[in-house]
Parts: sequence; C-alpha cells; structure tokens
Amino acid sequence: MSTLDAARPCHWQIDGLSLHGLEWGEPGGQAVLALHGWLDNAASFARLAAQLRGCHVVAIDLSGHGLSSDRSADASYQIWDDLPQLQGLLDALGWEQVALLGHSRGAIISSLLAAALPERVSHLVLLDGMIPEAIEPADFAQQMGRFLLERKSSMNRPPRRYPDYASALAARTRHGLAEPAARLLAERSLQGSDTEGWMWRNDPRLRGASAVKLTQQEIDSVLAAIEAPVLLMLATAGMMKSHANTMLDLAAAKLKRLHLEHVEGGHHFHMEPVIDARVDSILAFLKEH
Repeated sequence: MSTLDAARPCHWQIDGLSLHGLEWGEPGGQAVLALHGWLDNAASFARLAAQLRGCHVVAIDLSGHGLSSDRSADASYQIWDDLPQLQGLLDALGWEQVALLGHSRGAIISSLLAAALPERVSHLVLLDGMIPEAIEPADFAQQMGRFLLERKSSMNRPPRRYPDYASALAARTRHGLAEPAARLLAERSLQGSDTEGWMWRNDPRLRGASAVKLTQQEIDSVLAAIEAPVLLMLATAGMMKSHANTMLDLAAAKLKRLHLEHVEGGHHFHMEPVIDARVDSILAFLKEH
C-alpha cells in the first residue's frame, strides 16, 4: 500500500486561489493544520499524519507548491503572504482553534500565524524551523534590490526540464533528501514525460530573495505574541544547526511555554521510514498541554 493511500484529497477556493491538500483522520479529533517546507508539498506529512491517532489532520500545498495555484504575476511569496488564505482555510474548515504543525518554512509561517491570531492556535509543533534569520535595518535597500533582480530573472527563466524521471528525482536528493521521500513529493509536484521532459512544478519565484525581511526587534515581537505552548523539534543534522544556539537562546527568552526536543536525523526527519518516537512526542505534547 502506498504511503498516500490513507490520505483523502481535499480542495478549497480561497481569495481566488485554488488550494489543494490531503486529509487524515475524522472530524471531531484534535484539529491539526500541517504546513510544509520550501519547495515541498502536503505529501511530506504522509508518514507522520497517518500515525497521529485521534487527530484530524489537514496538510495543504501552500500557494506556488504542489497542486495549488501559483500567485498572480504581480504577487510575491513573502513568508506572511499565505496568512490570509490560512485564516480563510480555518474558517472554511470550521476550526475555531487548531494545532499548527509546521516544517522549515512552514514552521516560520506557523509561528507568524500563531502570533497574529493567538486565540485560534492551541498548540505549535515546529519541525526544524521557527523563525527567519533577522536582517539589519541598514540592509533594507540592498535586500529590496536583490529581490527585484532575482524576481526579474526568475520570471524570464524557463522552468528546468529533466530528460527522465530519475534525473528529476536526483535533483531533489542532492542536498540530503532520501529517494523515498523525493518520490513521495514527486506524486504531487513532478509532471511531464520522457518525451517532453520532467519538471518540478513549484513557482520559480519561490527561489528568489524576499523583498522585505524581519528585523530582530520584529522577530522578538512575533515570539512574544505567541500564547500557545510550543514543541520545537530540532534535527541533529538539520538546516538549523548553524544557528541553533542563537535561535534556542531567543526562543527560551521570548516564548512563554517552550518544550525542546533534539531529534536524530536530517532536515526532513519527519519523512524518514521509522518515525515512531517523533509521533509519540507530538501526541504526548498535544495531550498534555
């Protein structure tokens, strides 16, 4: 049986965008909204979500990812741009309160949503991510210029095509993602044929620089506004390890209820074949807090 066989496809129209996702569990269980990482999709949660007993999990393809719509040509992909659609999704699902489960970029977006709408977030589970790196105020203009240059470049560049399926998969495994995990993502994001070539259908603009980045003072404000208990799971070989100590010091100083767990594995530890211990940690956190 495929890892995705237990999932039910779902779809919404919100703010003119078509948002697609996957659903596990039954209504009435602990509501969990899962937000994937950069260039991933809802299928990244297939192993984890299927094992979250007693939970009603909805994982979406964020805009520009997977099967969901790209944003319009005049729009951007700032980390806060998804927040209005996520608020609309909670309304569409009838969820007054929800546990947010976010990985990497999705963890950052989850933190922002929990800070902006604290009354609607009961728990925050963050997988190898929490906040973006801060920018110095003096670098604002330089960052804006970089955004403009990279945006123009990405919009004029044709999507990368690979001659066969294996080559396309290899492009996703070069930076530590295991092949079974890449195949799981491919079910929603890889399209084409050996005749026409294969391409990952993420919006190219996602690869460009952000126009505006948060300052340290703004990041402090975000963390201080989070009321929900936070389970931060950091991978021992993840992408956060280079600035983990700084992030942990900040989290400990600003978050009201922080629970920290170091997890053996890489950045996509939630997609590894055996994740029983991670499942148990998340379920215990949701139950006890």
